Amino acid sequence: MAMHFIFSDKVMLLFDFWSVHSPAGMALSVLVVLLLAVLYEGIKVGKAKLLYHTLVNLHRPASQELILAREQDSVDTDSLSVSRMTFRWFLCHFGQSLVHVIQVVIGYFIMLAVMSYNAWIFLGVVLGSAVGYYLVYPLLGKV
Repeated sequence: MAMHFIFSDKVMLLFDFWSVHSPAGMALSVLVVLLLAVLYEGIKVGKAKLLYHTLVNLHRPASQELILAREQDSVDTDSLSVSRMTFRWFLCHFGQSLVHVIQVVIGYFIMLAVMSYNAWIFLGVVLGSAVGYYLVYPLLGKV
């Protein structure tokens, strides 16, 4: 059986309840997939900015950490500084991991939508990716 793209207003996308049977339904589905692709591009940029801010904030010189700890009248400044740094690293790593999982899930949804071999859906993904890239990648420079 040969697989090829078709231009049709009938398709089932991702779930049983997302069954399209009309031109209006196809237009709405293309819009949803387009917005999903824009969101995917936005998450990629957001993930990069989050990583940058994480690295900047976690790599403060140890002298700054000690000064902050002394200002708080801490008894054991070294262990406090290390435990605070470890906790911050854990939170940042957890946040990065969560954003990564969301990015992967959306990416697979987009891939599975394209695998419906509906040309309209494919064009919606391509256009959404282009629009998303155009809108969000300039934000990378504004870190």
